[in-house]
Amino acid sequence: MVEMLGVLAIIGVLSVGGIAGYSKAMNKYKINKTTDQISMLVANIRTMFATQGDYTGLNNGTAVKYGVVPNDMYNAASVKSTTMSSNFSITNAFGGKVTIAKSKLNEGDTNGKGAFTILYEGLTQEACITIVTGDWGSAQGSGLIGIAASVAKGTAAGAASKLENVTTATTDGNESSGYAVPGGSAVSTPVSVAVAQKWCSSNVSDNSVAWKYY
Repeated sequence: MVEMLGVLAIIGVLSVGGIAGYSKAMNKYKINKTTDQISMLVANIRTMFATQGDYTGLNNGTAVKYGVVPNDMYNAASVKSTTMSSNFSITNAFGGKVTIAKSKLNEGDTNGKGAFTILYEGLTQEACITIVTGDWGSAQGSGLIGIAASVAKGTAAGAASKLENVTTATTDGNESSGYAVPGGSAVSTPVSVAVAQKWCSSNVSDNSVAWKYY
C-alpha cells in the first residue's frame, strides 16, 4: 500500500509538470502563430490595396473576401452564408476577436482611408508583452505608423482608439496612453520590456494590441 501511494504521488508530480510544460508550449506556439498572422495580414493588405492608393472599403468582410486573411482565422463556411461586412468574425490564435479597419494617415486625411489598423484582443500577458516588444517596422518603408496596447486595467477596444489620431506626422509616443511610434522621443518601437509590462495586464480580457500602417 505504501509503495502504491508512493507511485501515485510520483505520477501526480509528473502529471502536473507535464500539464504545465504543455500549457507553456501551447502558449509559445500561439504567440509564434500570432506574429506570423500579423506579418501576413500587413503584407497582404498593403499589396492588395497598393494600386488603389488608399484603403477605401477595407474591413473584416472585404479583407476575407479579397483573400488577405489566413484561412485558419475564420469559418470558411460562413463566407458563403454571411454578408461580408465589418462585423464578419475573424479570430486570432488565442480565440480573441480581430478587427481590421481603414484609418487616418495624416491631418489632411479627412475621410480616414490613407492607413489601416489591425486590432488583436484576448491576449495572455506573456503574448501581449512578447508581441508589443517585437520589431514591427523599424526599417524604412515598413509602413508602420504606430503600435498600441491596453494599459493594465484598460479596456480591450482601447488599443485601437489610441492610434486613431496617431499619424505619419506623429514624432512622439506616449507611455501613459500606451502607444509607441517609430523613432518616438518618449516611447519608440520596438517597445522595451519594462514599458510593455506596464501596458500588459495579467487579466486576459484587458489585453489587446493594435497596429497602424500606411
